[in-house]
Amino acid sequence: MKNKLIALSLLAGAFQFSCTEDLDQLNTDPTQASASTFDPNLLLPSAQWNYVSSVSGYNGPILFQSMWVQVLASTTSGAANYYSNADKYVISSNTANYQQGTWNVGYQSASYAYEMEQLAKDKPALANLSNVAVIMQVQTLASIADTYGDIPYTQALQGKGGATLPVYDTQESVYKSLLTRLETATAALNAASPIPTNDAFAYKGNIAQWKKYGYSLMLKLAMRLVKTDAATAKTFAEKAAAGGVFSSVNDDAFMMADDSKGFGNGNGGALTTLADIYQVRWSKTMIDYLKSTNDPRLSRVAEVPAAGLVANQDMASTSSSVPAAQLGLPNGFDMNGGTTDITKSPGYPGGTGAGANATPIGKYSRPTMIYRNRSAPLFVLTYAETELLLAEAVVRGFSVSGTAAQHYRNGLVAGIQSLAKYGATIDAATATAYADANPLVTANALKQINEQYWATTGLLMNFSEAWNNWKRSGFPALTPVNYVGNFSNGQIPRRQPYPTGEATLNTANYKTATGRLSGGDNWVARSWWDK
Repeated sequence: MKNKLIALSLLAGAFQFSCTEDLDQLNTDPTQASASTFDPNLLLPSAQWNYVSSVSGYNGPILFQSMWVQVLASTTSGAANYYSNADKYVISSNTANYQQGTWNVGYQSASYAYEMEQLAKDKPALANLSNVAVIMQVQTLASIADTYGDIPYTQALQGKGGATLPVYDTQESVYKSLLTRLETATAALNAASPIPTNDAFAYKGNIAQWKKYGYSLMLKLAMRLVKTDAATAKTFAEKAAAGGVFSSVNDDAFMMADDSKGFGNGNGGALTTLADIYQVRWSKTMIDYLKSTNDPRLSRVAEVPAAGLVANQDMASTSSSVPAAQLGLPNGFDMNGGTTDITKSPGYPGGTGAGANATPIGKYSRPTMIYRNRSAPLFVLTYAETELLLAEAVVRGFSVSGTAAQHYRNGLVAGIQSLAKYGATIDAATATAYADANPLVTANALKQINEQYWATTGLLMNFSEAWNNWKRSGFPALTPVNYVGNFSNGQIPRRQPYPTGEATLNTANYKTATGRLSGGDNWVARSWWDK
């Protein structure tokens, strides 16, 4: 042993006189990629997947926004009490965890996109990838700001450089920077240059579609500002329209989940759990709206389970999708036997089944099987949304080509046709007949446009977007739930509080940000554009 130690000592001494290059080679893993050899295209699907995950499933929206804007409803008792956050604005045992999902997973997405941009920067062959990385950062950071308000931005994503306690930038400064960066990146996309090779969106690297996506995203973000900064809203909405936004449902931005590979649709995952199968229903607000205009989507999205508790807890049970039979569950009721028990709700239709197989919610409509597919698409931005936003831009007097009536009609048809990506195809003749039977009426234009926007985004399970556009537009007009013990004083929540760790880990910056909120870090404080 002594001889071995001496030999090792001599070897170590010899290393002190070896050249640094040899030492570096000896301590470098030859199988590990470096910044110069790693292909940043490999980061794109991670950025994309983390973004769609941040706005789906139990990362937040289905447990908050889906019922805040009365797309879905739940009696939220027993095993499914985690929906009390959404249906009744009441804290559940895991609320603190749920409310940080969009923040944590969203920043993961932005981090992947930022790293991708850094690795592609100053490499002509990767110019398109670099610009796509910027577009993904804009999409994700805008989503985080829409959910929480002021966010870390200028010092965010800088952990490798030692910036671990970033300041919070105002939502105003974040939005204006994002719009400027988005304009530059989108304009720089060049179909003559190499395309991204690992695109998990439906575009598969198609630069013409990515350019449309960038301008359509610009339109959406611009329209967020119509009440707080009309001049900026007008400027960027007009730039977006002139640049070239989505022109058909083939341009829809979405990502197909793949449960077999471990990338399951979060909404599908939620809606296939036993408690969710039983207690998550379409809201009365949504079903009443679809029935009022004979919307052909109703029979594809809603079903009434066969009678009895067993059938109501079985997603594959026989059910009825006949439009006349559909009935939405009113928000804010439970099955606890008190004054807010569902049996006490106005117009209660009675339950189904008998004895141990009885259920008081058996006649209320639930989502159909298309939403329980864990490999279903996750929508990011659609042609339908874009056309409805263009319709509103025209109504507001922006210099956008086309009439509000035509854009509105396009939006209605597209909203119906986008369901085909779920496997629920509705033929073009039916879609156009519906649009023709429900034309835009000038006197009610903003109401009609934004109610359709709410219905379309809600039926595509994009709950965050339905909520954000409701905050922006005020449509549809919703009656808040005022359940005992709610955390929002009987108001529909307008933001999510920051993750609890921010107060303890980034205290000074957190306090500065919450000091700018009316009433502090609560559920009803309005962020900059929410007027």
